[in-house]
Amino acid sequence: MLQASMRSPNMETFKQQKVEDFYDIGEELGSGQFAIVKKCREKSTGLEYAAKFIKKRQSPASRRGVCREEIEREVSILRQVLHPNVITLHDVFENRTDVVLILELVSGGELFDFLAQKESLSEEEATSFIKQILEGVNYLHAKKIAHFDLKPENIMLLDKNIPIPHIKLIDFGLAHEIEDGVEFKNIFGTPEFVAPEIVNYEPLGLEADMWSIGVITYILLSGASPFLGDTKQETLANITAVSYDFDEEFFSQTSELAKDFIRKLLVKETRKRLTIQEALRHPWIMPVDSQQALMRRESVVNLENFKKQYVRRRWKLSFSIVSLCNHLTRSLMKKMHPRRNEDLFIKTGHRSHWPGKTTRQDWLKRNCESDTEEDIAKRKVLHPRRRSSTS
Repeated sequence: MLQASMRSPNMETFKQQKVEDFYDIGEELGSGQFAIVKKCREKSTGLEYAAKFIKKRQSPASRRGVCREEIEREVSILRQVLHPNVITLHDVFENRTDVVLILELVSGGELFDFLAQKESLSEEEATSFIKQILEGVNYLHAKKIAHFDLKPENIMLLDKNIPIPHIKLIDFGLAHEIEDGVEFKNIFGTPEFVAPEIVNYEPLGLEADMWSIGVITYILLSGASPFLGDTKQETLANITAVSYDFDEEFFSQTSELAKDFIRKLLVKETRKRLTIQEALRHPWIMPVDSQQALMRRESVVNLENFKKQYVRRRWKLSFSIVSLCNHLTRSLMKKMHPRRNEDLFIKTGHRSHWPGKTTRQDWLKRNCESDTEEDIAKRKVLHPRRRSSTS
């Protein structure tokens, strides 16, 4: 009989048995700050999965590992989702040091790796991938779930050996359920892809994902990154100013429909940004006549620049989640009155959390630490967009 940890009814329960009793653990697939992902095979069925070993934080004062509440939130969200374009959770185990998520094995690699190997790509083909991303996000948003970490590394292929591979959205470590009437703020994400409201520490919602989709689409079509600067500060300043353009060098063969799609996503005011439903109905995704369909078919992705910049810079680590956290933490401290430093509330998820006796800076840093399934040192980074004279 399976045993579960003794938790209150609102807590997630994880199996307390040894994962090795049920799965043969194989090769390492990837690693992050506080997690290792390994291939595994279920003994009873012979089916292959991915086992994500998440290191638990052992005490509130520790900065190593992930606190149980954050792991529970990720598991709770994964247990709610079942969609062809979203990774599936199969099982969860727990031991003294780790929580182990048994996940669907997504073995086709990253979408951008796949695209970098192609000889040519029309916008029509590109939209087949963007549409899959939108459909996965549409499913999440219908459930009031925001992913908050959409970026190329988290857009994977189930199998790359077919003409139009099946996309899977992965890594729900930052995902949150958005509750009506509950204000949620946080400082997290990858600087290159975060929305202005995250940088400005404003209330967050589903709209932040739409901004990230705009950035991803811009990069996919051109190989350039719309806001990535030479420094972290420049990147964040570009985001808050919505400072980008469609340089002719990169977008000479891009359709106006595609540019319009991006423009309507990279909007600072969240209420004016495309919703997921509006994005799915945009004529670049769903042409309304033969002329729009032809325009999309005849326009091509700038694969030459995409390959050059993506491959050339993939080894270089330009930004990390921690650097964004440190920048925003300093910004928050400047905004707060010195005498009220210990009165800070930060909403993280379902309820507000006191820093308690911990200093505000240490508490903020711990809650900014985020884990991703790729090794940060191996993160793929695209070439920053070169600023034109009109920027």
